[in-house]
Amino acid sequence: MDIDIIEETENPMLHRTDVRFEMVHEDATPSRLSVRDSLAAKLNKDAEEVVVHELDTKYGMRKTVGYAKVYDSPEFAADVEQDHMLERNKITADGEADEEAEEA
Repeated sequence: MDIDIIEETENPMLHRTDVRFEMVHEDATPSRLSVRDSLAAKLNKDAEEVVVHELDTKYGMRKTVGYAKVYDSPEFAADVEQDHMLERNKITADGEADEEAEEA
């Protein structure tokens, strides 16, 4: 899967970069997690710092356009993003994991 960055917009107030990208794939639309990992590798970031918000594949095409937010650290992502987006991208805040372990 080839990922091309279409647009990058810095957002220093939220410690992130908003990224619009386009990718060409051979088979079905790739999963959100595989896109996140590939995008993180392309941007030299940790996968926990990338939150994929949108993947749009037109019917019958092998090209997908997407939108992601790339944070400076996973903690900034956990502070800003909604819980359901963190779940979809399999991002857990270190503090939440510790609290769940203490509760058990």
